[in-house]
Amino acid sequence: MAEPVAVRKEPYEAALVAGKNYAWCACGRSADQPWCDGSHAGTGIAPVVWRAEADETAWLCGCKRTGAGPRCDGTHNAL
Repeated sequence: MAEPVAVRKEPYEAALVAGKNYAWCACGRSADQPWCDGSHAGTGIAPVVWRAEADETAWLCGCKRTGAGPRCDGTHNAL
């Protein structure tokens, strides 16, 4: 399995819409960060797919090291 690429240290601000499905890029290779574009193929790293439960602003991990994917948990502060 490949290591995730740390795209940036800061999280991405994302406006989520209740009931919509999202796929967060966990590999760091997507050209459409923080969203998956299929670039993970062959890496052994799968995107995190979920349905938003509410309209909200979320902070999604940019360093790809969070323990709470897709949300930022501050791990980037130790990089």
